[in-house]
Amino acid sequence: MDKHIELSYCCFEAFKVLAKNYLDVKSHDLFATIERLLGETNMIPADVAENLIPKSDDEDANVCLNNLVEALEKTKEKARKISVEDAWLGAKRVEDHQKLEVSEEGKELEKVSEQTSTIEDSLP
Repeated sequence: MDKHIELSYCCFEAFKVLAKNYLDVKSHDLFATIERLLGETNMIPADVAENLIPKSDDEDANVCLNNLVEALEKTKEKARKISVEDAWLGAKRVEDHQKLEVSEEGKELEKVSEQTSTIEDSLP
């Protein structure tokens, strides 16, 4: 059975809870940047948490928060590229539709011209 589950995106308030839980950090210089990026980007809390979890003992809060900033910037850029591609595809569809309409109008004109020609040929 295939079910589609709607997940909400991570807001700054949810991020602060995750940062406190995973990094024991209540405030940091990168919080303003992260707040801005979360407002501009759609990322679910699980993806935010994944970037906040230290991957080794050498990673501290700075490294994890920088990882999150990088992930948010990559996600934002990917969304921008998709938006540009969608706009291009939409314009291409409109162009193709217009070409099809012109082609169909041309065929209709040919039929009318042939019918007119046939009628003229049958006149005395």
